[in-house]
Parts: sequence; C-alpha cells; structure tokens
Amino acid sequence: MNRAFFFPLLFATALLLTACPQTPAPPVNPKECPVGPLEVQAEEPLRLQGLGRFEGEYVPGELLVLPRAGLSVQMLRDQGVEPQDALPWGLLRVKVPPGQEKARAVALLRAGAQYVQPNFVYHALRAPNDPLYPVYQEAYLNGLVHLEAAWNQGTGRGCPPLIAVLDTGISSHGDVQASLYLPQGVKLDVADDDPDPTDRTDRRGHGLMVASVLGAATHNGKGMAGVTWGGYLVPIKVFKDGVDTASTADIAKGVDLARRWGARVINLSLGARGVVDQTLENAIAQARASGAVLVAASGNDGGSGVLFPGNLPTVIAVGAVDSNKNRASFSTYGPELDLVAPGKDVLVANLVGGYDLGSGTSLASPVVAGVVALYMSKYASERRDWPTPDQVYQCLTGTAEDLGAPGHDDQYGFGLVRADRVMTDTTYCFP
Repeated sequence: MNRAFFFPLLFATALLLTACPQTPAPPVNPKECPVGPLEVQAEEPLRLQGLGRFEGEYVPGELLVLPRAGLSVQMLRDQGVEPQDALPWGLLRVKVPPGQEKARAVALLRAGAQYVQPNFVYHALRAPNDPLYPVYQEAYLNGLVHLEAAWNQGTGRGCPPLIAVLDTGISSHGDVQASLYLPQGVKLDVADDDPDPTDRTDRRGHGLMVASVLGAATHNGKGMAGVTWGGYLVPIKVFKDGVDTASTADIAKGVDLARRWGARVINLSLGARGVVDQTLENAIAQARASGAVLVAASGNDGGSGVLFPGNLPTVIAVGAVDSNKNRASFSTYGPELDLVAPGKDVLVANLVGGYDLGSGTSLASPVVAGVVALYMSKYASERRDWPTPDQVYQCLTGTAEDLGAPGHDDQYGFGLVRADRVMTDTTYCFP
C-alpha cells in the first residue's frame, strides 16, 4: 500500500458547499448481481399496547402516540395534546406541556390511545479528547483488520450494496464526494424534511468522519483509504439543523427511509443510555426483516451496558480497541457487545478538506459496516443472491479474532473483526 499519508489543513472557503451534487444510481448488472434493490415488505402494524417506559432522556413536551380507531384530533386536543406530524406505522408525534409528558400519556391511554411513549433523545457518539498522534492507516486497517488480504478478494465494487449512514448529515470533501449516492427528489434530511443532507449542525463533521472511514475513495492516489473502495453511501440526516441530538421520531424515519430505498447496510454511530424505545426497535426490526444489516456503536462512556440501539439482538454492536488490541478506555462494554474494531487514533476526513485523527466507537462501527459491505458484495457477485442478516452475523462473529477471555465476553464480544477471514472463510461465510 501507499505509505504516504498527509494531514493538510486546507482553509479554502469554497470547500463548504450548501448543497451536495448528485451522483448516478448504483449499477446493477442482472447477469452478475441480484436484480433489484431490496425486497420491500409491507409494513407490519404495531402491536404495542399501553404505556412506554419514561426513563432516560427524551424531548421535552413531546410524545409518540399510536391511536385506536375513533380517537379524533379534537379528542386529543381535549386532553391538552396538539398533533404535530404523522410517522410510519400509524404513529403520531404530539406536543404536550413540558414536564407533563407521563401524566398526559396516561390521560391519552384513558381517552382511547393504544400506545404512548416518550420521543427519546439520542446523541452522536463523539470522540473523547485523547491526544492525537500520527499513525499510518496500515497499523489498524491491515495490522489489525487485515484489509489488504480482504481487498485482494474484493473491494466492494462488484455488486455494491447501498450503505445508509444515519448521522448528522454530510459535508463536502474531495475524498468522499464521489462515493455518495444522492437520489433526486428524496428527502434525505428526514429531520428537517428536505432533500439536502448537508451537515449544518455539527461543527466537527461527525457524519463526514463516519462516512470517510466507511467509504472514502481508495486507490485514487490521494488522501485516505476507506474500508470499502468508495461505494454507494446514502447519507440520511437525522439531526435537525442547529441541534446536536436526534429524536426517536427522526431516527425511526431515517431507518424506514433506508429500508424503503433498499439499503443493505445501515450504520448507526449514535446511542442513548437507559431507554427502552419500542418505536425505534420496531423500525429496526422491519429493516432487518427486509434484509438490511444494522451496525451500531456500543457507546463512549467506558462503562458497562451497551447503549440503545446497539444493545438490541437485531443490531451488531461494535466496541473499540487500540493499536495493541486492548479495549479502549472509553469503549462501552457488556453482554450485548458483538464485535470490536479499531477506534483509537483513526484517520478521518475533516471539514476543511484535510484529515485528522479521531477516536470513538462512532469510528469503530463504520469499520465493521464496511467489512459487512465487502462481504455482501463478494457474496452477491458469486452467489447471485444477497446474504441474509443472519448469515452476515454468523460470518462476522464466527471469524472474529478472539480477544480477552476465551469465547464471547463482555469486554470484546466475539472478538476483533477480521476482514481477511470474512472474505475467504468456507465454514461460516461461504459454505
């Protein structure tokens, strides 16, 4: 590999664009790749009943309501509730007086609602303020994950799966822009209900950093390498302009949009502690039932108990290790952890067109999501079909490099993701 890595700070004012250029749709070759995007199944009606759990952080003065037939808008207003907008699966987002969320939820159930829960708040898992030291990407992409051998088997371009990055949006960067897939007329900014997913929220460019790890243009003679060699990344903005948190409503809409547009891989570098969010769990379950693989960061508080939604059994939860294969001090762990990946001093694209070193499980998650995409691309090219989420999970966990205590453990899950094994294994991956 090219060992010349540069960290220029290019302070050109024209680098931050207000809109993203369009890119062509993903190529589909019916002779070599599975035809069509994703088998989109009909939405299953919600079977939730009663009162959701009012624990953890949620949007003040908002509830998510699943009404029964006959519960009119006027009846809602009689309970001091003002409808705001309709969500998938028949849910309504409503306004109530701040501080009265649980009391109004109970009143709504008495008035005829089927289910009520808070509109939970999720945080982008930002990197901790660790010292940044220049390291070559080979030290973790090849030295730990063994991507060079994997790239010899496939770079993700044969039958590229759509990869949805649900985050703060995207910012213009010359090493990432060519990898984006921005279908015209689609409201990729689900938080602000518009088609422009440009990140106007995060001065650090969280969404750009995550996208660059996953799919920066590779083997182009400049900049950084991505885990995939520049695939079809769909940036779905779930953080509203000027706000550094995302809500249940917006993340659920983002997951549903990714499902409907045929994303095979969905990365969620975000999380919340102490919530039981059945609305978002339902959205994730439906996406997975349609064939999408969801990957999420475990959390950055260094404690026990993987954050939601990474702690769901339908999501691959990823923690972070350092260059010595030790769990990073900030990496949240627990029995729900599935895999670990490099997350300390990871090369990322920055907002001024250059590159920085960052740390966090937010950056470990897209490493695993990228390996998932490489595997799905190779599998689809050879088998003329997409692997199921269960097959992907079996492949990645069955080939992981065991770390810590033998077998699955709370600190490392099944172990370190190994791209070389994923792309060649004939027991778990290509039986």
